[in-house]
Amino acid sequence: MECCDCIETPWPADELLVKYQYISDFFIALAYFSIPLELIYFVQKSAFFPYRWVLMQFGAFIVLCGATHLINLWTFTMHSKTLAIVMTIAKISTAVVSCATALMLVHIIPDLLSVKTRELYLKNKAEELDKEMGIIRTQEETGRHVRMLTHEIRSTLDRHTILKTTLVELGRILGLEECVLWMPSRASATLQLSHTLRNQMPIGSTVPINLPIITEIFNSNEAVHIPPTCPLARIKSTVGRYAPPEVVAVRVPLLNLSNFQINDWPELSAKSYAVMVLMLPTDSARKWHDHELELVEVVADQVAVALSHAAILEESMRARDMLLEQNVALDLARRDAEMAVRARNDFLGVMNHEMGTPMNAIIALSSLLLEIELTPEQRVMVETVLKSSNLLATLINDVLELSRLEDGSLELDVQNFNLHGVFKEVINLIKPVAAVKKLALTLSMSPDLPVYAVGDEKRVVQTILNVVGNAVKFTKEGYVSVVASVSRAESLRDWRTPEFYPVSTDGHFYLRVQVKDSGCGISPQDLPHLFTKFAQSRGGTNRNNDGAGLGLALCKRFVNLMEGHIWIESDGLDKGTTAIFVMKLRVCNIQSDASGQEVVLRARQN
Repeated sequence: MECCDCIETPWPADELLVKYQYISDFFIALAYFSIPLELIYFVQKSAFFPYRWVLMQFGAFIVLCGATHLINLWTFTMHSKTLAIVMTIAKISTAVVSCATALMLVHIIPDLLSVKTRELYLKNKAEELDKEMGIIRTQEETGRHVRMLTHEIRSTLDRHTILKTTLVELGRILGLEECVLWMPSRASATLQLSHTLRNQMPIGSTVPINLPIITEIFNSNEAVHIPPTCPLARIKSTVGRYAPPEVVAVRVPLLNLSNFQINDWPELSAKSYAVMVLMLPTDSARKWHDHELELVEVVADQVAVALSHAAILEESMRARDMLLEQNVALDLARRDAEMAVRARNDFLGVMNHEMGTPMNAIIALSSLLLEIELTPEQRVMVETVLKSSNLLATLINDVLELSRLEDGSLELDVQNFNLHGVFKEVINLIKPVAAVKKLALTLSMSPDLPVYAVGDEKRVVQTILNVVGNAVKFTKEGYVSVVASVSRAESLRDWRTPEFYPVSTDGHFYLRVQVKDSGCGISPQDLPHLFTKFAQSRGGTNRNNDGAGLGLALCKRFVNLMEGHIWIESDGLDKGTTAIFVMKLRVCNIQSDASGQEVVLRARQN
């Protein structure tokens, strides 16, 4: 075998140094071969690992370096040229792989740095999320306490119990040394201590309400830190204490408590406030946290709502008691009124019956006296007696009818009747009086006016007779005209009479009667009082006030019973009067019954 002279020893070889180099190359080669095995094991065990090809290239570089050191072991002794060539190839391969690996690392390092940056960013985000989760947990804990406190507060509607429960629960949850409540006094000039948790301050103590610290509390929606030595806290400094306890105060709006007072509770205005003072334990270094202050503020608002509900309940209970008392009084008054009405009706009924018999006898005898020969003076006296008797009999009947109308005992007697015959009957009754006064009395009935109708014939006759009789009575000369027609509901609606709103219905019609005269007229100031009981017009020189003032009042009530309306128009004194009334009647569809009523009417007229 050809020996290699590539290495010439420039100095004599030291056996010990050569031995150390030989051993070192062996261990270096062993280390280089073990590192790729460990990398391969790590890649296999890792679920995800980026840049695997770079790792393979780095492994090849390490293997080549180990091979170079391993081959170098045989160069310490005489070796062949083939070994030198293998050694050269190994070193060239190692150089190429090492350069390629170095170039790859230049591109990989920025990615690795960005990964590290992203890792730091994610770590910071995780820390922020942990903080937010802590805040959320704190808020949940605060919300739980608020719900618990709200439940305890609203479990009663007694205001003193509400406030005492609030102080006890706040002291238990927050671990307070003391919790007190200052209420405004009656004059709103001072704050008075009304409730305490541990009675460290005497109940009934007062402080001026115009203190700057109190003004600051009233003007703030949040809890305010106050000095522990201020009049609201009244904590005296103690020797040996390093720091005084922290004290906060929050306002409590007193809602909906105006004009209300029970026992020792002051009367409060709608914008007044109470002050709740809370202090931490004196022997600890605790500080108020934000969530604790938020809890105090929410509880103060809940206390305000609970107090308002309690006040409203107490006001409603008091109003209920007052209403019960008023209802009892009204019920007694109603019973008394009903008894008075029954007594009046009984009296009027008895008087009508007892006075009617002698009155009819007086009227009959007076009528008989007029048929015999009398001197003019005697005739005047008998006519006066007859006229006064008729007036008194009419007055008695009208008073009885009006009484029955007012107490609701009068009911309409609805039946078929001859409507045309009713008008002719009234005209025949009035015509002799009009003839004596030389008045032109005319009757006009429209062609569409039904001959027969369904209603209370007696009330219809009484209404027409009263209105036409008044026209004849208060007309000295001229005329009296009666016009009967059918009106549509829409044409009768007038904004000046909102209480009368006619509505068209099938099978009914509205009878409109207009009575116009050329009499003395009515003054405008008397028109509103014409339908008042026992009221008479005081105007007009030609009016003969010999009536009782009940005729028109009865007519108005009769018309209202028949779902109608009556009114009077006049341009003034001595300018005539127009009386108009409307009543609702039903159309008669049974001709046989109507014919029977016509026979009865004619027999009565004859």
